Amino acid sequence: MQDDKIVADFDAMETDSLRTRSVKEFAVVKRSVVVGGHKTSVSLEDAFWTSLKDIATRRGLTLSTQIDAIDRSRKTSNLSSAIRLFVLDHFRARAVTTTFIGERLPSQNVASAG
Repeated sequence: MQDDKIVADFDAMETDSLRTRSVKEFAVVKRSVVVGGHKTSVSLEDAFWTSLKDIATRRGLTLSTQIDAIDRSRKTSNLSSAIRLFVLDHFRARAVTTTFIGERLPSQNVASAG
């Protein structure tokens, strides 16, 4: 009986921890950036901000340079939305140009059985 209470308490703590982490993970955070020499702010979820930084790093660009490029080519009036769309397009393009894990095409060199 005591063990059941301990397990229930642990489950409740774990659920609260996941809920708190999820709220933080999906919270929109306002960040100051410099675009075209002017200071402005963007509001992004951590997943988009982290992905944007990773993309810039992989391209050998500073974050400001990457954001400036997005700003110059955006088709929406909202910079935060343009950044989200840029990150989405980046990963969509990668998904199209690479073979997904577990979706390997059959090898043409394998002799058929029989």
